[in-house]
Amino acid sequence: DTLVSGVSSLEEARPGDLAYVEGDRFLKSALGSKATAFVAARHHPDLARPQVVVPNPKYTFACIVQRFFTSPYYARGVAEQGARGTGLEIGPEPSIWPFVTLGERVRIGARVTLYPGVFLGDDAEVGDDSILYPNVTVMNRCTIGSRVTIHSGTVIGSDGFGYVQHEGRHHKIPQLGTVVIEDDVELGANVTVDRATFGRTLVKRGTKVDNLVQIAHNVTIGENSILVAQVGIAGSTTLGDYVVVGGQAGLADHLVIGDRVMIGARSGVHRSLAGDQIVSGVPAMPHEIAIKAQAIISRLPDLRQQVRDLEQRVRTIESRTQRGHKRPRSRK
Repeated sequence: DTLVSGVSSLEEARPGDLAYVEGDRFLKSALGSKATAFVAARHHPDLARPQVVVPNPKYTFACIVQRFFTSPYYARGVAEQGARGTGLEIGPEPSIWPFVTLGERVRIGARVTLYPGVFLGDDAEVGDDSILYPNVTVMNRCTIGSRVTIHSGTVIGSDGFGYVQHEGRHHKIPQLGTVVIEDDVELGANVTVDRATFGRTLVKRGTKVDNLVQIAHNVTIGENSILVAQVGIAGSTTLGDYVVVGGQAGLADHLVIGDRVMIGARSGVHRSLAGDQIVSGVPAMPHEIAIKAQAIISRLPDLRQQVRDLEQRVRTIESRTQRGHKRPRSRK
């Protein structure tokens, strides 16, 4: 039997560690690794150490880490220091740290962890087994589902960016809606999910959002979608299920993005997209076309000069042709 006492990456592993080999291109790193055993998609004969062969080594490795190398939940109770409204409902085995602010009629499920600096506004709700890290803000009437993780600095339910211009001034449109974050969602640090003007802004079950993402008022994000860092989604846009949006991509307002669409990093999406396609570029276009367009950009100065040269040659030929037509015919 082989004894494993820790987990690590291939590069940083020490004797006694378990690491995973995601594909054949990582075999060289595995051969040089000090790990005692590996999780791999296929058996590697050159890797003369124990191997656990599974179809999806990265997923299996994550399950192993979750099962054996993460700290179990510890209910520390409700700290005395902190502001509390009336009509609170707190489920069993809470872990509410000092300096948490709870508004009126807040409802908190079982085994919820609220770290210092968390603010829950009036009538806010947090479901079972959710974790809100330091300085998370959940404004009035917003709902957080079960098994949700929200990282530090994120704000749920700030006012949507809604104004109307009248007589040369911008007048605020009251934002009266809410935000609903469904079960099994994870929101990174400094994410902003704006309150709907009316109705709700919705992030559906299983979606994962990276740091510094802006989700505007009345947006709907479908189930099991991925939003990478610094994505911006304008108001009333709807994303389907299993959508992937690359970093720093921007989506205009009132769009409908179909299921299983992949949007490349730094793309600019200004129109709705049917499902099951990959787009990239500014404006967003089919990925295979965007790659070709990108390849041409560095050649544009030379192509421009070539076009100018051709134009000059055409003008010269036309001028000669016109002079030839004007010559008088000789008389016999």
